[in-house]
Amino acid sequence: MSIKTILCIEDDRFIGEMYVRSLKKAGYEVDWVVDGNDGLVSARNKSYDLILLDVMLPERRGTEILKALRGGKVDLIPNSRVIVMTNFEQDEESRDAMEQHADAYLIKAEITPKKLISVIEQLEK
Repeated sequence: MSIKTILCIEDDRFIGEMYVRSLKKAGYEVDWVVDGNDGLVSARNKSYDLILLDVMLPERRGTEILKALRGGKVDLIPNSRVIVMTNFEQDEESRDAMEQHADAYLIKAEITPKKLISVIEQLEK
């Protein structure tokens, strides 16, 4: 599956700008929103190949967004991959729940833009 369009749902301006800049430089088309409600609306209104989803967001948490998009009877984003990104170690139960609905789970502190692009390239295989 080829990844061209990416939705970045990230409220940290520094991290968001860094991801968006490196992803665009790598040739991806990127939309960026900073709160959970906007993220959910964007993900439902436009089909993205990949969604980068922060866990701790204003308005609505990443776990809620993922549940709304993929937790029901119908996957509302069947053509999208999801990478959950967090700075916080989740307890095992939350992590398991998120991993069931996500395609990858990354700890932000360990992810450089270069590493992020390499994870995205792995998902394309």
